[in-house]
Amino acid sequence: MSAKNIRKLDTAATLACIATVLFWTTGPNLIKFLTGHLDFWTQNMLRYLAACLFWLPFLLVAVKKGQIESKIWRLALIPALPNIVMQTLWAASFYYIDPAFMNLLSKSSIIWIAGFSIIFFQQERPLLKSKYFWVGLALSVIGVAGVLFSEEGFATQRTTIGIILALACAFMWSVYIIAAKICFRDIDSHYGFSVMSIYTVVGLCILAFMFGRPQDSLKISAWPWVAVIFSGLTSIGIAHVLHYVAIKRIGATIPSLVLLATPFTVLAISSIAFGEMLNLFQWLFGLILLAGSALAIYAQQHLKDI
Repeated sequence: MSAKNIRKLDTAATLACIATVLFWTTGPNLIKFLTGHLDFWTQNMLRYLAACLFWLPFLLVAVKKGQIESKIWRLALIPALPNIVMQTLWAASFYYIDPAFMNLLSKSSIIWIAGFSIIFFQQERPLLKSKYFWVGLALSVIGVAGVLFSEEGFATQRTTIGIILALACAFMWSVYIIAAKICFRDIDSHYGFSVMSIYTVVGLCILAFMFGRPQDSLKISAWPWVAVIFSGLTSIGIAHVLHYVAIKRIGATIPSLVLLATPFTVLAISSIAFGEMLNLFQWLFGLILLAGSALAIYAQQHLKDI
């Protein structure tokens, strides 16, 4: 192999991928920790508010320099709506099921994203001719079903509610991703995310004051506040940007595949913090689900070869 064909390691992209995995590993566990201190409406509002305030100065500087197009404020409303619903379902799920189980179920979003992409983007329709795509989709469906039915408390009301919330969250994540892809097609995603986060915070604040107990935040101790701020800044504010940086530098395939490790990194912490354990069948079907997701990602990133 010639030296020209050897691709150098992109250090910045590698570090961005590692940091994203770490932040999206601690995030679910910190949300679970906060279930004992705040209702999900309130912690949702506070965590997203922390992320929004972090990026707000950068947004204001961009506005002052005239770098923000006026249409961003209108277009950002569209993905903000499913994002509000998705964020609410995401946080609520952890009040009923454990972090790693929830994280595994969230990977079912690949099924919906693939379907919506084929419907809305003509350039994605060649996927229908890809054997890798169909095998990946089939494995993903089998994996999700297996993970669900091998859950020991599957029939209990609490677990059932958590599963419904998790699957609904995965669906809304795909709606959000497709909406953002359409609306921010010709817009810098950093600015799009910053504007959308303002709308999301407004929506989450309204929901928190209508259905939650924001006043409880005045009673919690220092550690829950650390969890709120740290998880908001890292898993919401910084991780999304780092993921975008990695995609811009090395493409979407490797960062997306790396993120498939998060159910197991989440479990590594959750097993210690909350005593969560996956049974043998959940491990098996979880691996099938992730393998299916990996194949679907591979097929989508190699459309030109179809």
